[in-house]
Amino acid sequence: MVSGKTSASGKTSETDARDVAPTAETPESRAVEPSGESLPRHGFFTRLYTGAGAFDVIGRRKIWFAVIAVIMVIAIASIAFRGFTFGIDFKGGTTVSFPRGDTTVRQVTDVYHQALGRDPESVVTVGNGNSATVQIRSETLSNDQTAKLSDALFRAFQPKGTDGKPSEQAISVTAVSSTWGGQITKKAVIALVVFLVLVGLYITVRYERYMAMSALAALCFNLLTTAGVYSLVGFEVSPATVIGLLTILGFSLYDTVIVFDKVEENTRGFQHTTRRTFAEQANLAINQTFMRSINTSLISVIPVVSLMIVAVWLLGVGTLKDLALVMLVGIPVGTYSSIFFATPLLVTLRERTDLVRTHNRRVSRRRKPSDTDTGAAAEDATDQDDGDEPRARSAEGNAEPVAALAGKPAPGARPVRPSTSRSARPSGKRNTRRR
Repeated sequence: MVSGKTSASGKTSETDARDVAPTAETPESRAVEPSGESLPRHGFFTRLYTGAGAFDVIGRRKIWFAVIAVIMVIAIASIAFRGFTFGIDFKGGTTVSFPRGDTTVRQVTDVYHQALGRDPESVVTVGNGNSATVQIRSETLSNDQTAKLSDALFRAFQPKGTDGKPSEQAISVTAVSSTWGGQITKKAVIALVVFLVLVGLYITVRYERYMAMSALAALCFNLLTTAGVYSLVGFEVSPATVIGLLTILGFSLYDTVIVFDKVEENTRGFQHTTRRTFAEQANLAINQTFMRSINTSLISVIPVVSLMIVAVWLLGVGTLKDLALVMLVGIPVGTYSSIFFATPLLVTLRERTDLVRTHNRRVSRRRKPSDTDTGAAAEDATDQDDGDEPRARSAEGNAEPVAALAGKPAPGARPVRPSTSRSARPSGKRNTRRR
């Protein structure tokens, strides 16, 4: 015990009172450096690149859940009230196309109305330059209506063929029956259901149930969000859209598996340590894989943007445009869900279990030790945290190693050879009878 100097009035001076050392070594006191120098501060991008905890994703999960809830409500409402704009392959119809030349969309619409007495469903210009074409989409036309429309378009615009001369063969007509469109729709739905079933089986076998539930929930979020964007903006749904949708669902699953593998690695045997909670270990896993997810997304988006440029501005191929469009929407959505939805949902589900709640209490007691809490002291004496020496409190209140209190040599002490002789001298022989 350290006593301060007493002045003539019998009081201890403030200077001596401040020199009194604490009787117990707490985690907070061990964290302060004796020299008073603060730890170096790293920049945001340095911490982001090294995965040293630039984002508190788990701690702010209520914000991410609120954002996801708003997105889901908007997507579901758009699908319910606006529906989808299905292409000709799904609902059937007739497509008429010819070289654009000097034709405008308004002129084509007027000619269509004059020939058939009604407006087409859509008239768009595809491509640029000499390869640009005009595409007219309408409901299914009869043979007489198709012939009448082709004659009206040829007389009005004189489209040129491959030889550079006006030709009726330059006008192409494609008709898809409603029966064929129904078959395509049925096959697309079957493909999507089979994909989801196979993915669900794989995730259920690969991960424990809470990870499987979180991954499937993130997959459904990606599906509904991408479909909601298509419904809200009015993008046309084609067979290429379904193929692209299956592709981005696979990408989203891949990104989620990467994060979950790291979470599984960090939380393996977490109940035997008290350094971090389950939520903190999961948040560390997100930060450690954050740059990998971003890099994967950027590398995936760049070819998609290139495909979009080639499909729209150079070749004018509608199939490539539909495929690129759904991937351009789905890749950012999949990256967001794997980071800000799947893992926070996993932590929320795991924190409802007795194992994680008990472990959180142990971590809390270790970080805030109490001299009167004998249960916490006994628990700290038995916990071994990543090689840290377990500590308990002695009668004076000082934090002492458990090994020292139990009569064992302190860490760093000179080893003592076992003695088997009556004179208590080291014999130098090992006890070979006990194995």
